Amino acid sequence: MQISLTQYLALFSASMLAVGLLTPLMRIVAIRLNVVDKPDQGHKTHRTPIPYLGGVAIILGVLAVTSFSLIGYSMSQANTVLALSLLLPAIALGVIGLVDDIRNLSPWPRFVAQSVVGLLTAILLISTDTVGSPTGSVLVDAPITIIWIVGITNSINFFDNLDGGASGTVAITSLALLILALQGEQYLIAALAGVLAGATSGFLLWNKPPARIYMGDAGALFLGLLIASLVVRLDTNPINNFATFSIPILLLAVPIMDTSVAVLSRLRRGISPFQGGKDHLSHRVMRSGLSKRLAVISLWIMTAYFAAIAIAISNAPYQFEGLVSAIGAISWLAFFFWFLKKSDS
Repeated sequence: MQISLTQYLALFSASMLAVGLLTPLMRIVAIRLNVVDKPDQGHKTHRTPIPYLGGVAIILGVLAVTSFSLIGYSMSQANTVLALSLLLPAIALGVIGLVDDIRNLSPWPRFVAQSVVGLLTAILLISTDTVGSPTGSVLVDAPITIIWIVGITNSINFFDNLDGGASGTVAITSLALLILALQGEQYLIAALAGVLAGATSGFLLWNKPPARIYMGDAGALFLGLLIASLVVRLDTNPINNFATFSIPILLLAVPIMDTSVAVLSRLRRGISPFQGGKDHLSHRVMRSGLSKRLAVISLWIMTAYFAAIAIAISNAPYQFEGLVSAIGAISWLAFFFWFLKKSDS
């Protein structure tokens, strides 16, 4: 099932338009229902209440465009099942996030619910043999896939701590994934990546600094599970094993780094990793003197840098795959230790 460039652009544009139009409507609904993020906790960076429910706009936009595309393009049953296996778990987790946005669940029940859905998604990936670059051993693939799905889902949720941070990062990652999937002739993965890139770009129009609406846990968990599932399904091109497993990590290098820095800094201070705080990458960048706008732009640039390395690995001659991967790994470690040295609060 090959899709033309025009059709990919149509998917991106339709998704961007749908979410761009749905978001202000959900903003009105959130204000009327008083579903807002109040700046009543120490780790909040905004000063006035910001409406939630942006995630609902993202979910509805992605679901609508994907559904119409599946019907209009007369996709095969196999591709329809594949699309549903990606979307349904993400929607389920989005619903859990929506309940959290409205009722403010405590961290542990929320984490357990996220982990259960992530675990079921990982089992589905393994049982259907749709992991993009398996090791050939179920005993190895199973724990790696489970850790990846659960970890990335929570990382995107953690990373949604700055206006435009998560939405912009997922948009950039999705565009890079689109390029890699096209190169690997994984056209359905590319199509869904295009839809996701359009949806997050449409939401970004309302979420960029100063944000007029937040995606909330509904959007962050939906995006986290969907992007994690899409990336792990990607069949990468490199022959070098180190390079093969570097590509997914590099595509999501910044959210992974954000979670790693925040969790490690909290553990060394003897506080719960689930406790909110101003110890994320965004907070550390702003304490260096950058405004919110410049801070989020710097995180987008980092995301684009690591995504470019991932694409370079996929296109590098075999003898240079390891070298380019090493550059990515060294860069990640350099950024990681630089951020970790910054003040925790």
